[in-house]
Amino acid sequence: MIRERGQASVELVALLPALVLLAIAGWQAVLIGWSMLEAEHAARIAARAAMIGGSPAAAARSALPGSLARRSAVSRSGGRLLVRLQVPSVIPGLAPHVTASAPVVRQ
Repeated sequence: MIRERGQASVELVALLPALVLLAIAGWQAVLIGWSMLEAEHAARIAARAAMIGGSPAAAARSALPGSLARRSAVSRSGGRLLVRLQVPSVIPGLAPHVTASAPVVRQ
């Protein structure tokens, strides 16, 4: 008769690294999604500021949380404002960026 004592411990040790990697990847995905939403919001705010003659870059940075505002860039491409953010990274060496745009409408 084969004894199965400790089998659960062995399985846990074998699966634990995979579970940790899955959790880290999931958290990174959440950070990317959050950054995309923040970039879209900042692009809309920057477009509104440009419509009334204000500074789009200052408006976009004021709409972003401090951690994202420091890693942001605002540029103009044709009739659109682009906001590019560096996503906070959980994985060392990974530096993803997200970009959002909003049209600048002159009235």
